Amino acid sequence: MTTIARYRVQGMDCASCVSKIETAVNRIAGVESVRVGLQSEKLTVELADIAQGEAVEKAVKSLGYKVARQVTASPSLSAKNDNDHAGHDHSGHDHSGHDHSGNVSLASSSEKGHSDHGVVIDGPWWRSSKGVLVIATGAMTALAYVEHLILPYGSKYAFLVAALVGTAPVAKRAFMALRTGSLFTIEMLMTIAVVGAIAIGATEEAAIVVFLFAVGELLEGVAAGRARSGIRALAKIAPQTAFVETANGPVETPVALLALGSIVVVRPGDRVPADGVIVSGNSALDESALTGESMPRSRGEGDMVLAGSINAESVLRVRVDKPAGDTLIARVVRLVEEAADAKAPSERFIERFARWYMPLICLLALAVGLIPPLLWQAPWDVWIYRALTLLLIGCPCALVISTPAAIASALAAGARRGLLVKGGGVLEAIGKVKHIAFDKTGTLTKGKPIVTDIVSLGETPEGDVLRIAAAVESHSSHPLAEAIVASAKEKNVVFTAVDSEVLPGKGLKGEVDGRVITIGAPGRLNVTRKDVLDRASALEAEGKSVSVLLAGDEPIGLIALRDEPREDAIAGVRAVKELGLIPIMLTGDNRANAEAVGRIIGMEVRAELLPEDKLAVIREKNADGGIAKVGDGVNDAPALAAATVGIAMGSGTDVALEAADAAVLNNRISDVAGLVRLSRQTTAVIRQNVAIALGLKAVFLVTTIVGLTGLWIAILADTGATVLVTINALRLLRSR
Repeated sequence: MTTIARYRVQGMDCASCVSKIETAVNRIAGVESVRVGLQSEKLTVELADIAQGEAVEKAVKSLGYKVARQVTASPSLSAKNDNDHAGHDHSGHDHSGHDHSGNVSLASSSEKGHSDHGVVIDGPWWRSSKGVLVIATGAMTALAYVEHLILPYGSKYAFLVAALVGTAPVAKRAFMALRTGSLFTIEMLMTIAVVGAIAIGATEEAAIVVFLFAVGELLEGVAAGRARSGIRALAKIAPQTAFVETANGPVETPVALLALGSIVVVRPGDRVPADGVIVSGNSALDESALTGESMPRSRGEGDMVLAGSINAESVLRVRVDKPAGDTLIARVVRLVEEAADAKAPSERFIERFARWYMPLICLLALAVGLIPPLLWQAPWDVWIYRALTLLLIGCPCALVISTPAAIASALAAGARRGLLVKGGGVLEAIGKVKHIAFDKTGTLTKGKPIVTDIVSLGETPEGDVLRIAAAVESHSSHPLAEAIVASAKEKNVVFTAVDSEVLPGKGLKGEVDGRVITIGAPGRLNVTRKDVLDRASALEAEGKSVSVLLAGDEPIGLIALRDEPREDAIAGVRAVKELGLIPIMLTGDNRANAEAVGRIIGMEVRAELLPEDKLAVIREKNADGGIAKVGDGVNDAPALAAATVGIAMGSGTDVALEAADAAVLNNRISDVAGLVRLSRQTTAVIRQNVAIALGLKAVFLVTTIVGLTGLWIAILADTGATVLVTINALRLLRSR
């Protein structure tokens, strides 16, 4: 029986770090599978024997990274966190330093015996070991240059010392990786290049290359920290402590220790510590950090509140309904981290390309160093120098990081605005579809009928028609009856509820103002007056449900109801069209109703569809450029699954978060177009990054072979390309 072991790894700042760890751990006997997440800093290993866990930690530490096993806290506190969604353990999930389940923390950054390779730079850069190395190598190179001005013939030894001091930690990491099976690493290429430069007497350039490489690693560490900052910011939305009601008054308690059912006090200005229900108090809550909705929403007794929302007005008492690891924000962070670690098709292609590219570059460098001197008696030192330069310029770091950096930034930017996307593959696919299929009820419409028309058919005023109807319908739970009563209350129409009699298959009957009132559909109540039937037919042609009020046998009024389009439906569908997509409504509702809504919104309608009919349309559109299906994530599950991309509407429901490929947390139709725009922006950034990485490589490969590029230019170009693509990817964090 295999065991899943999970670790937090500190120090990964590029895809080559992931490759080295995967290679090293895969070589351990008893390891069934390995999954490394660059953005989440997680290592998941399937072991045949749990005793091999120590070997895993030893292998990762031998590469210079810091690693800590994630351990589940007390079962009583995390019992509801044991569910594993997509192989991801909730109970052992450390959200960027804020541990929701009592996991052991990482080893201290000052832990002896391990290098600082790849450590993400969050604080002042000069305090990190990378910063110290940059300062040391820079100072030594500068001193060597000063000595060169004073004693030109002795300065080569000063440059040699500067080069060796700067190369020592790089060479150490190179041989660590070599021992665990990784040969073609940037550290190994760098070591070979510096040693070769020293061997041919180019000590000055060797020292400068070492300094520039140290600067490049420092910049990569800073950039990696910025790339993860979006996801870390999400994790920090929820507070770490809460004020729990006790017999002795409120007591500040870590959120991870909150018991289900406990009552927490949320003061004005505080963030709600856990998902729960208000037991007393009324206030406006700012949920913009969770859903992107800018306007605060009023919440009162019995309403659900979300961890991380800000209490804007008055004190609330909230009953905790979800453990810290299962709140909306915790699930969003978890899903975004998983999505960032899931490789997009373009990323998988680039990684396959890089595996062939590196050996080819090494062979090309070997050929450049050997063939001209052997065949044409060219100077050995010149061509060895060019071969060493080729090794440095050929490093694929910028190319490999170009896609994951962009996708991680886009996923974090989307999550901050209530747009949740499950992986780079989904993110790429959304921007490529040609059609967007919308469900009607609850997606394009509000999901419940409202009164649209009140028609007086005699001397009874419209206000009295509504008052009488509400009195008769007041005790009914039928959706149309509830809509009539709600309309009366909204318009401040005063009515007295009466005991009504149900007329099976017809409607309701009750006595109001001394008259027997019957309410129901005109056809079922055998209404014969032509003017009444004509008016009812006209309203029904608009997709409305019509009820007639009879006083005895005389019609006194009509009330029309319809499930109206959402406020943002027209603008949201228009935004979809402006992106060149074709919107279509798929619904099982009656044709008249659906087409009426379709005319208002402005889109093609396919109505009266059975579930299998919807699937047939989805398959048809999948073959015609692809289709995204937008629904509520419950009754549309088959269509959501069959579509190229399934997008669920819903403010943080489990179904919306877990069932579809993407979710619009704040229920805005306009956010569907926002998802498409985010996808297209991300694809554009990825293409730009690949062009930057490959373009610079191509230019400098040529200039190196013809002798126009030296070692220090090569390492500057390689580092510059990596930093450029990372900075370009970070632009997506500001995406609107």
